[in-house]
Amino acid sequence: MQNVIALNAAGQQGILAARDTSDEMLLEKIATGDRTAMHTLYARHNVRVYRFVLRMLRDSTATEDLVSQVFLDVWRSASQFEGRSQVSTWLLSIARFKALTALRQRKHEDIDQDDVMQIADQADTPEASLDRSRTSAILRACVARLSPAHREIVSLVYYHEKSVEEVAQLIGIPAATVKTR
Repeated sequence: MQNVIALNAAGQQGILAARDTSDEMLLEKIATGDRTAMHTLYARHNVRVYRFVLRMLRDSTATEDLVSQVFLDVWRSASQFEGRSQVSTWLLSIARFKALTALRQRKHEDIDQDDVMQIADQADTPEASLDRSRTSAILRACVARLSPAHREIVSLVYYHEKSVEEVAQLIGIPAATVKTR
């Protein structure tokens, strides 16, 4: 019984230690091949990276693949992190680069009209549409009308809680331009 209690206490200490470990420390451990550190970093940031990329690509399957590539790159190049920004900013910059590359490579094909007519309409029913909050619908519509550059900045600042300086560094534009957009 004491062994079980001791193992449980040690396991909880391990969990607490993982929570208390900074992202920078995790990257140092990842650079040495520590898989537990990689799992911890992934658990902390995968949802944020996924949502960021999904807003750019608007394709969940491609987004899942790209998020995997981002964290694979982190595993391979953790030793190259220079600490000039937060780890989350570094992750989003990797994700942004990969998403922009994917968008450039995406080819639009002409679709046969007969195929289009066979696609089922997945739109909400009028009742379901009325149940949605009007405020959130208006906000989403406004954000969707923004140019991709403006939408990206709104996403980084409001959804990913990045500062103006971090967004400027991430995108590679002056801070004044970030503020204007």
